[in-house]
Amino acid sequence: MPHEEVRRSQTKVPEVTILFWVVKLLSTAMGESTSDYLVFHIDPYIAVMLGCVGLAVSLAAQLVLRRYVVWVYWLTVVMVAIFGTMAADVLHVVFLVPYWLSTGAFSVVLAIVFAVWQIKEGTIAIHTVDFGRRELFYWATVMATFALGTAAGDLTAAGMGLGYFASIGLFALLFALPFFARRFFRLDDTFAFWFAYVVTRPLGASVADSLGKTNLDGLGLGDGRVSIVLTLLISGFVLFLATSREENRRPAPLGGQ
Repeated sequence: MPHEEVRRSQTKVPEVTILFWVVKLLSTAMGESTSDYLVFHIDPYIAVMLGCVGLAVSLAAQLVLRRYVVWVYWLTVVMVAIFGTMAADVLHVVFLVPYWLSTGAFSVVLAIVFAVWQIKEGTIAIHTVDFGRRELFYWATVMATFALGTAAGDLTAAGMGLGYFASIGLFALLFALPFFARRFFRLDDTFAFWFAYVVTRPLGASVADSLGKTNLDGLGLGDGRVSIVLTLLISGFVLFLATSREENRRPAPLGGQ
């Protein structure tokens, strides 16, 4: 087996294709709508506990496996999205931490995780993520990006008064930026990937809020309805990926290679 195929078979994360970004964006939106629905329709403490248990179970399954399994990986991402949203919201709603402060705090946390990962492993590129310590660093980074993205999305929409649709435009522009910078200005692949990865969270969350919420400029379709539709879309894409392994047949357009 060629070296590249051996490396790929040992990697615990998917190849970064267009479908990767589609499912990632859908998962961030779904995490936002599901978290908000649960918190407002059942006891919020029970909702947070359920989110924590769901994350612990899915993450344990992901860490125990010795290879990449499509549905386990994306289930873990979805649970990170749900619990990450809850964690960021708890800081603001329960502890009255302003959005600008939580955004700054989570930025520092993310920077620390990146720094320790780089020092310990010599790289933060995702194609090196197999199992053991590197995978732990990867999921710690993912959790930090979701918490940061949630706080940043709330900061622009509510804290800065931009509303949901203006926030969508802002984060869509930021999301596209590293792709163009990589193509035309040779931006480092790893930096480009993680920058885009962080931005998917506030972008997806802003889309979900614009559809489900009635405040600001939301359409008021309801968090529950939005969550169901997004769950069905994610399930369809994950089923396609699991059966076709499309992500393993395409070259990675952006992924810290």
